[in-house]
Amino acid sequence: MRMQDDPEFVQTSSLVPSPPGPRHREPLPWQVPKPPEEDPDAPARVQQILASPSYRPAIADLAFLNSYETRPVRLQLDYLKPELGLQQAGVRNTIVVFGSTRISEPLAARRKLAVLKEALARRPDNAELKRRVKVAERIVAKSRYYEVAREFGRLVGKSGHGPLDCRLVVMTGGGPGIMEAANRGAFDVGAKSVGLNITLPHEQFPNPYITPELCFQFHYFALRKMHFLLRAKALVVFPGGFGTLDELFETLTLIQTRKIKPVPVVLVGREYWQKVIDFDFLVEEGTIDPEDRELFWYAETAQEIWDGITWWYESSGEPLINGEIYPLKPED
Repeated sequence: MRMQDDPEFVQTSSLVPSPPGPRHREPLPWQVPKPPEEDPDAPARVQQILASPSYRPAIADLAFLNSYETRPVRLQLDYLKPELGLQQAGVRNTIVVFGSTRISEPLAARRKLAVLKEALARRPDNAELKRRVKVAERIVAKSRYYEVAREFGRLVGKSGHGPLDCRLVVMTGGGPGIMEAANRGAFDVGAKSVGLNITLPHEQFPNPYITPELCFQFHYFALRKMHFLLRAKALVVFPGGFGTLDELFETLTLIQTRKIKPVPVVLVGREYWQKVIDFDFLVEEGTIDPEDRELFWYAETAQEIWDGITWWYESSGEPLINGEIYPLKPED
């Protein structure tokens, strides 16, 4: 017997009202503004209220969100958005690559040098052009590191099981130069990679080889720095300037103080780094301990970097790549 034919059901259904719809059959009082026939000035006053910044929902009020008082909330959001994005992509661990944004690929470096030399030929007594030519020559010499970083990106990208395997990926600061090269290497082999950009007073663009859904833009340097190390399995540092030195020394300090679990730190280009920083002098002066000199090592080629990192983890008894591959499917 159908439920509709049951006398008890028929009796109950006649007493119980139907579920309410999404809208009222009759408009509620607050759904209609006060009509002008009741107060001619009312519509203008309502519009003034609706246009007031105080009436904007907090999440839509940019002036409020950018105020000094809401900084704690912005800090949380600056951390949370990349964190959720990395989790959703299944990024478990990263190898962080730093280096100068000014070290371009060899062809571009040689092209810039040629332009400067032509300019100097026309103005041979120009001291500034002479200086810029010398700098450009040094950049051409260091452009080989672009290729090393690119090859290293390929090695990291091929270390997993295809483009869906994000257990270990390259992470960079998202800019040009060395960072572009590392992201590009992963891109070459179809692997995903991460870029952490930062908002700056002047216009900037992420390099084109970062996986789009894994490119994040931070407002706060502190939160960006945190994300660099949260999943880091190694730090690979190519020749660079202030930003590169900043990340290098911060990481070495955190490892030295055991504030973070030690990770491999590789300085690429012994000749460059030994001129920039005299670590042996720091040991001799007693400002760091001899064992602090063992927190990093030098390498010259992509294969040397990769072999050193894998050996470091083998000797520590900890796997470099671990856990199940996630996400398993593109739709995940």
